[in-house]
Formats: sequence, structure tokens, C-alpha cells
Amino acid sequence: MARPSFPAPDSPRAGAARSWFGPRRWTTARRTEQTELAGQASAEAARQTVEPEFPAPGDPKAAAFFDLDNTVMQGAAIFHLGRGLYKRKFFRKRELVKFAWQQAYFRMAGAENAGHMEDARESALSIVRGHRVAELMAIGEEIYDEYMAGRIWPGTRALAQAHLDAGQRVWLVTAAPVETATIIARRLGLTGALGTVAESVGGVYTGRLVGEPLHGPAKAAAVQALAVAEDLDLDRCAAYSDSANDIPLLSLVGHPYAINPDRKLRAHAREMGWRLRDYRTGRKAVRVGVPAAAGAGAVAGGAVAALAIQRRRR
Repeated sequence: MARPSFPAPDSPRAGAARSWFGPRRWTTARRTEQTELAGQASAEAARQTVEPEFPAPGDPKAAAFFDLDNTVMQGAAIFHLGRGLYKRKFFRKRELVKFAWQQAYFRMAGAENAGHMEDARESALSIVRGHRVAELMAIGEEIYDEYMAGRIWPGTRALAQAHLDAGQRVWLVTAAPVETATIIARRLGLTGALGTVAESVGGVYTGRLVGEPLHGPAKAAAVQALAVAEDLDLDRCAAYSDSANDIPLLSLVGHPYAINPDRKLRAHAREMGWRLRDYRTGRKAVRVGVPAAAGAGAVAGGAVAALAIQRRRR
């Protein structure tokens, strides 16, 4: 029986054979693979819903409201203020130790303690009594550079900048003294600040408050009043906070965000489907409700967060 003959390597028949047994068969399989991949990608895209761009550029009725302590800045502004005032001989070492303990508790617990905050408020009021408002404002500028500028969360700063870049107004809303909050807002390029107002007569602090600290429900009331004055639609506004004490504020707006949340706020955010960012550990932002991926911590994370908030997809 004759052996089957194969074409010589350089013959025309050899080229046809290679096309059939080699490259041609590989190309067909590859084409089938690419066809299936395209089909899968198309089906997946069809299942996704693209949300409107947020923050929406050029919307005059939209704005953003940011809590300060542990949201925009690590720790509590009033404690950093206390350190700076101690350095300038406004009070004694014993009171500084108290400030330091309250600050350490705040950093470790990640939430406000009503007793500590009340003590800090009373201490601050007694410290500034008899001093001129202009003097405290000038010192506040120095204290910001010394103790606060390096504690701004880059990720939260990027979120605020995204609103500014969209042409929206951005306010801090904090229980910190309004003078301190105003300095921080101006240094960050924000629109302004709502804060606790200490009474002054003739430009001199009396050691009393006007009303109560801007805390909890008082923040929501202040934002509502501002929205009326500025002709804002709160359903189109955003709010950011770390604390369950600010649930009234977060519930007021159409776009609530939990930032570096305490345990209670984290649980509430999950229940309500609110969006969440955590810049404390370097891990990726936890996705709650409609995902909006953002990096955490560091400047790179802040840049990603700014991009993510502008181009969010389900």
C-alpha cells in the first residue's frame, strides 16, 4: 500500500495545507471567541443604567454642605484651636492636657462624645472671654497653618472641589466657632461656613453663645434657612458628614454621603442606601447603594474621588 504523499514545504499545495490545518483554523476560533466576548459586553452594558452627571454642572439651585470635624479634617477643629491658644499663653497646662485627652478620644472613637464636646465648648468660651474678635481671627489664621492645614483629608477636599468645578457653592457646616470655620472655608476656596456663634459686644467676646452650638438638628435648621436665602433646591444638593449626629442634615438633601462614618452612621447609610466614602485606612471606598468608586486617603485617592463623583455609573 502506497504511503500518503504530502506536498513539499515550498509548493503551492503546502501553503493551502497550512491555511487549513494551522492559521485558518486558529483565526476562525479566534473570531468566534471575539464574537462571544462582544456579545457578552453588549449584554452587560444593556443591563447598566447611566445616572445623570453629578455634581451637575451649571445648576444654580444645587450646592454642597460639608461637616468639618473628621469629615473634611482629621480630628476636631476646636481641639486644634485649643492647642494654638495654649501655645500663645491663653490658658494653663492643666487645661491643655484636657484638650489633648478629648482630641485623642475623638480620634480613636471616630465620633463625637456629647460630654467631651460640651466641656470643650465651655473651656473655649471661658478662654476667649474678654478678647477681641479681630485678635482671635488673626491668631486663627496662624493656627490653621500650624495645626490644621496638614490634616485636611485629600479625598474630601477633592469632593468639595468637584462641586466647585461644577459651578456649585460649597459651605462648611460645623459646631466649631464660626470664625475658625470661616478661615478654613476661605483657605480651601469654599463659598463660606456656618458655625457656632459666640456673642461679642463692641468687638469683644462676652463668653456666651448666641443661641446654641450648631450641632445635630441645629445644622439642619441652619442649612434650611440658608437654602431659602440662597434660593437652593435641597433635593438637588449634597451633604457630607462622618457622624450619626448629622443624620438630620444628611436626610435633608437629595444626595447624602457618609464620610469616614462612625458605626451608627455606617449602619444607617447601609439601611438607607446612602453613598459612603472612607479615607481613613487606604482601602477602597465601600460601596453603598448606587456604587461610586473612589480611592481612599492620599492625594492619588483624592484625585480618583474627584473623577468618580463627576462620572458615576451604576
